Amino acid sequence: MQGMLSSTGPLACFSMLAVLIFLLANNDIAGTLSPQGCRMSYMSPSYVLRDGFNASWSRLSQRYSLWLYREVGWDSQIPNGLPVLFIPGNAGSSHQVRSIASSAARQFYSSPGQASTYFVSKGVSALDFYAVEFNEDLSAFHGTTLHSQIEYTSKAVDYILSHYPPNTQLIVLGHSMGGIVGTALLPSERISAIITMSTPHNLPPARFDSRVDDIYANIHYNLKNNTTPILSLCGGATDMMIPSESCVLPASSNGRSYRRTVFTSALEGAWTGVGHREMVWCHQVRWRVARALLELSSENDLARKQEILDTWLRDGHELPPDISVDLTGSPSFELSDRASYEVIPQDQQFIRKPVGSHIYLLPLPPASGEQPLARLSVLVGKGAIAPVSPQTQHTLQVSVFSCAIIRKDHDSPYCTALTPVTLKLIPQPILGQPFPSPRLSSDPNSGGVDESDGVVLYEAEITPPTGQWVGIKVANGNGQGWVAAGFSRKEAITSVISISSLLFQSAIVNIEAKGSLRLDVQFLRLLSNALVVYRLTPRFEEPGSCAGETAVFTLVIRRRALTSR
Repeated sequence: MQGMLSSTGPLACFSMLAVLIFLLANNDIAGTLSPQGCRMSYMSPSYVLRDGFNASWSRLSQRYSLWLYREVGWDSQIPNGLPVLFIPGNAGSSHQVRSIASSAARQFYSSPGQASTYFVSKGVSALDFYAVEFNEDLSAFHGTTLHSQIEYTSKAVDYILSHYPPNTQLIVLGHSMGGIVGTALLPSERISAIITMSTPHNLPPARFDSRVDDIYANIHYNLKNNTTPILSLCGGATDMMIPSESCVLPASSNGRSYRRTVFTSALEGAWTGVGHREMVWCHQVRWRVARALLELSSENDLARKQEILDTWLRDGHELPPDISVDLTGSPSFELSDRASYEVIPQDQQFIRKPVGSHIYLLPLPPASGEQPLARLSVLVGKGAIAPVSPQTQHTLQVSVFSCAIIRKDHDSPYCTALTPVTLKLIPQPILGQPFPSPRLSSDPNSGGVDESDGVVLYEAEITPPTGQWVGIKVANGNGQGWVAAGFSRKEAITSVISISSLLFQSAIVNIEAKGSLRLDVQFLRLLSNALVVYRLTPRFEEPGSCAGETAVFTLVIRRRALTSR
């Protein structure tokens, strides 16, 4: 017995040490790897029991219940809009609907009972938020419970729509396992679209019951060719309940069905990791979800539904859905008046805080063989490059053109719209402060970014025969906004640093970044794995030039794996 104890003692100590290390690493995720910057949401909730949804509709009416959310002082007690059904997750509550429902009401009404003229002009109706109450059932662990929730919710859809005109559809909003319940309702012509939040789409969070696996398999099979738009919002590493990989929506087999996965750390206007429970109340997320629901509610066209989801829940990986409209609205023009434009010298860095309207011509860098001349990057702060801008709009408007002299007998440049490859909103961290900023208990309005934050990033590939200049047209400048533009080389800087060289010490990569707004660095020998985290710290030889207090924009680092999952 003593020999057995002595042999198992080191193993027990090692096991305890390993558990302690993993615990400390896990606790550090929210503060270091994926910090959360969420502003608290507030509401004036009330809940109306839909007691008409009784045993005549569902055999589970004694076990579960259905509620209608009303924002006190804003909503009437009687449903007067279009229906949205909220489905809570494992051990969740119907009351979790309140943050998003409150935001939808306060966006739709400009004052209590008075609809916003914007929504009225677009034919958008108010929303009636219904929520099923599962009494905190543990649907993640028990297949029979999950099946009962699916059955009850299906009957709830029938009951809700029986109170609306024929052919009315509802939108499903599911949190956690509620998203699984929602997608299990498909195929259904009665569901317009589905938005899930922190939902483990790919695999069950706890595989204790084979019946849960069967439900997942059935959902994946039914979704292969179903055309109902589905968007999955994921909190990333900050979500301690489900792995990030499981939140990714499986692709449709036909490639045409709308399946979009958006992580909140990339969500424009949020840029923060979001915890599992916080997903339903994080202000930066909830107001965008509410806005998307409002726009979706009265839309019947499938393509338009997809555009709405891509407009209000964007991660910037694709161009805005209405980019072609804005390019069409930018007519070609000739610069016949020499006083209307300024030619920037070849080696001069372009940064302006414009007042009024003007056009700046940036000479193209010299070509290099058959490769693209360069990558153009334009940054706009406190302004817009249509159709992208912060939600709280500023007066400064910027357009980008390709300009050249096209007539030998005429020296006036002729400009046409330049199509971007990237057009999105990126965050603007404050030098020396954590990003996203944490929520302070002493300030209820603190935490993360607000609707006025964000810098517009425009990028285009300059290829022959693009022209002689890039034209930067600014309008309505008031001296508060700023514009920066420049060219960078297309090819990336490569580094041979290996993971073994980083085990015991850090490594330094020297980069020549003079005049560039963007640089790509590839670490070809570093392991890309969810279990490995790297820390990258920028250091400037001339801090005043890039990171000083007078800088209009601080360095932003974006990490991307060379191979897709």
